[in-house]
Amino acid sequence: MYTVCALYHFTRFTDHAAQRGPLLDLCRREQITGTLLLAAEGLNGTVAGPKSGIEALLSHIKTLPGFADLEWKLSTATERPFARMKVRLKKEIVTMGQPDVDPLAKVGHYVEPEDWNALIRSPDVALIDTRNDYEVAIGTFEGAIDPQTETFRDFPAWWEANKDRFHNKRVAMFCTGGIRCEKSTNYLLSQGVEEVYHLKGGILKYLEEVPQEDSAWQGECFVFDGRVSVGHGLAEGPHRLCHACRRPILPQDMQRPEYEHGVSCHLCRDETSDEDKARFRERQKQIALAKARGERHLHADVGDYPAEL
Repeated sequence: MYTVCALYHFTRFTDHAAQRGPLLDLCRREQITGTLLLAAEGLNGTVAGPKSGIEALLSHIKTLPGFADLEWKLSTATERPFARMKVRLKKEIVTMGQPDVDPLAKVGHYVEPEDWNALIRSPDVALIDTRNDYEVAIGTFEGAIDPQTETFRDFPAWWEANKDRFHNKRVAMFCTGGIRCEKSTNYLLSQGVEEVYHLKGGILKYLEEVPQEDSAWQGECFVFDGRVSVGHGLAEGPHRLCHACRRPILPQDMQRPEYEHGVSCHLCRDETSDEDKARFRERQKQIALAKARGERHLHADVGDYPAEL
């Protein structure tokens, strides 16, 4: 059993580049795998490993300047969710592409999971899912608006095109673990929206704390690790990953004629050329050969996701 830790923290992190080496060394020493993103605005990531190793990592991060109030979410996985450890330097720990957005200046009102249902069921509240289209496709809150964005960077353009729909409305937003809403709520406040709310701890905290019989959540929640999806109680969901397009699919989708492992699924079959598919087949061949030699191929890392929690 592996302990999975999702964490993020916004702070003035002026020496973030200097922390890359020590963090990577600690994670390797403690047999932790996953991804940590470092930027001048803070830290974000999802990692997994032995419980003692995760505790050592959290203790270390909390000693860094500005990280004393670090918060995180823990869950478990029966198999290792990531194959290797990466610590990357970034311009943003979650990419919105809006240089004036500053979650440290002001964000929306945090709403605890136990209070979320009452808020989103109010007739004067518009509920917006800030996640990407492939995430929304497998689960969301009842009544939520899907912006159908391919990346979080697309959200400001969607808002500009749709903002008139929300005149005289309170706006509530949510995402997987909370980090995207730190930026999206600050952005909406800067655009003149007076009442903005977001789910504290994100969907993961809601699924952990709210009983299924009381839940307004429908479906599964996509997660950026090898589990692919989780449900109520953070139990591992049924989804698998198409290794061609990186979208979540169900086991029965792997029986469809469009599915070819590592090459295509019903969601991406028509999105790639014959040349692309030939290249994907060669990749799968090399992965199989590496596995036969007892080695791990560079592209065989099923848990290699961007950390966007």
